[in-house]
Amino acid sequence: MVDTERLRKGVNSAVSQCTTLAELSTVQVDFLGKKGIITQEMKELGNYPPEQRKEIGAVLNDLHDEIELIIKAKREALEQSELEQRLAKERVDVTLSSRPEDRGHFHLLTQISEELLTYFKAMGFKVMSGPELDTDFNNFEALNIPKHHPARQEQDTFYISGAPDRLLRTHTSTIQIRTLSNHDVPIRAVSTGAVFRNDAVDATHSPIFHQMEIFVVEPGITTAHLKHCLLGFLGFLFKMDLVAMDNNNEPMPVRMRPSFFPFTEPSIEVDVCCSRKDGELKLDLEGDWLEILGCGMIHPNVFQNCGLSTFRDGTPVRGFAAGVGIERIAMLRYGITDIRHFYAGDMQWLNHYGKL
Repeated sequence: MVDTERLRKGVNSAVSQCTTLAELSTVQVDFLGKKGIITQEMKELGNYPPEQRKEIGAVLNDLHDEIELIIKAKREALEQSELEQRLAKERVDVTLSSRPEDRGHFHLLTQISEELLTYFKAMGFKVMSGPELDTDFNNFEALNIPKHHPARQEQDTFYISGAPDRLLRTHTSTIQIRTLSNHDVPIRAVSTGAVFRNDAVDATHSPIFHQMEIFVVEPGITTAHLKHCLLGFLGFLFKMDLVAMDNNNEPMPVRMRPSFFPFTEPSIEVDVCCSRKDGELKLDLEGDWLEILGCGMIHPNVFQNCGLSTFRDGTPVRGFAAGVGIERIAMLRYGITDIRHFYAGDMQWLNHYGKL
């Protein structure tokens, strides 16, 4: 016969000595596993006379169930003990002061973009946007850029493999085309966004940078309106009343020169005369001339490509457009000498310029 009392005492002794769940699992395997003591006793039933097998089998089954209950009770006790130990170890002292937190902030380029958009929205401009992946038509053809123009070659433009008509826009003028093609005129619009050109990376060039595009299409628009708009804009940037200086015939640190762009006629480049004093860039007639933006009256071919010819009153459609690099503005305003800083991800640099 099976000595059940001896097995019961052995189980109780082994279980009582367990201090971890791992030790308890070992005891369970020793008694109830495939090669455990109870399992081996079950295998020996065939050696007993038939009249004893049923009785001994019932005893072993009861003992098996009893051992399971003993182990279960011990497991629950150990789990509760481990939980209490972990809670005590991980307890948070609410009397401690909180950890210092650094508030997030916008990137310098985002700050300047929002500042420029706010200025033009106050003047009645609508903020427009467009995709960075655009068509050859919107990026070149509609802007009166001829097929043989160097900008359309692969060494200057990122084309999409397998889709020759698709490219990463090289300027935000694509938004001008989309707007004029899909919105009624007259209209005043401004847009900002990333543009892409296949440039080597150095202190003044990057394959990705940001532009702001402004354009006005209204009856009676002339270059005088363009000049007034740009003087107000540059005065806002450099905190000078250039419009008042112009009206009073005072010398201005701004000049406009004839230039050429396929999408404007006449085309104008705008320079500012500036110097750096005390770590700040200031408009100064004793400084050096620096080109800051390009602009002009929108070319008639651009209007034609957008399906525009006249206003509702029958007068020919006309307007002006201007584009400026946002990195250029940031570099001028804050004395940043290397465009690569904007994209390097240096936390010290980002924290400094992000909190201006």
